[in-house]
Amino acid sequence: MEESQMDKKNIDWENLGFGYVQTEKRYVSNFKDGKWDDGVLTEDANIVLNECAGVLQYAQTVFEGMKAYTTEDGRIVVFRPDLNAKRMVDSAKRLEMPPFPEERFVDAIEKVVKANAEYVPPYGSGATLYLRPYMFGSNPVIGVKPANEYQFRIFATPVGPYFKGGAKPVTICISDFDRAAPHGTGHIKAGLNYAMSLHAIVTAHANGFDENMYLDSATRTKVEETGGANFIFVTKDNKVVTPHSNTILPSITRRSLMYIAEHYLGLEVEERDVYVEELKDFAECGLCGTAAVISPVGKVVDHGKEICFPSGMEKMGPITQKLYDTLTGIQMGRIEAPEGWLKVIE
Repeated sequence: MEESQMDKKNIDWENLGFGYVQTEKRYVSNFKDGKWDDGVLTEDANIVLNECAGVLQYAQTVFEGMKAYTTEDGRIVVFRPDLNAKRMVDSAKRLEMPPFPEERFVDAIEKVVKANAEYVPPYGSGATLYLRPYMFGSNPVIGVKPANEYQFRIFATPVGPYFKGGAKPVTICISDFDRAAPHGTGHIKAGLNYAMSLHAIVTAHANGFDENMYLDSATRTKVEETGGANFIFVTKDNKVVTPHSNTILPSITRRSLMYIAEHYLGLEVEERDVYVEELKDFAECGLCGTAAVISPVGKVVDHGKEICFPSGMEKMGPITQKLYDTLTGIQMGRIEAPEGWLKVIE
């Protein structure tokens, strides 16, 4: 879809915050009597639910997050939506929800972006169109059991860059709270995982920290993730390391960054157990996710003991910066993407 063929909304793109802006169209499909209906685009941003709906009683809900971008040559693209579709299937299965078919998911994303094309921020503004697919139990459920009716929806909202004026390294603390149990739901994108992280993040903020570092709950010796992002580390000999765990969310951004490190930057990469005692030996640290791509970490505080990364508190470390520049370059069409990474919205 050529940007020049349509008018953009009169929005101050440069000063857009990271918040909800209602757009004109969203997608809705309902699951009833064992099957998903055909789905429609609607202008109604409100959801009417019975007071006893499964989602309200037992938190039966999963979601995804992704973005549409305007590339340098004026096309509108979505980054790797097939991986979000697959991850949502995995999330749904874990919460006993009927998976929304992957090919229909990608098609629905395309419909929503096309219908809200005027809200896709222009190239160079730093802003993007954030897409939120989600699904929830919609019929009354009073006994503890899965709902038998569900709604799948996608809305779009334009968002500014996660970091205004560039990404300053953050200070994080090792949390006393556990994010996920060894055989729990840490590996899926369920609303309940984020609900339980709210008290921990408010506590961290109250203590002067930007984010939490959660450890594995079984031994509390290994690094897992933050409330909403995976970790990447860079060793002093430029190896890119990321924690391996069955209880962290498999981040699509992290997966993409590890591929870029190996295939674009020629770096050695490793997914393995990362122990707290190793933190002092790393040169760089970053948090990766859809919203910020990479947030550099300058310091980790372990119950009063400060672990400062050599990359410092002023800017991203050199390898983290290269990873960030390469991934954003691919997303914006400045650097050639691996096959299948960019879904062009025609």
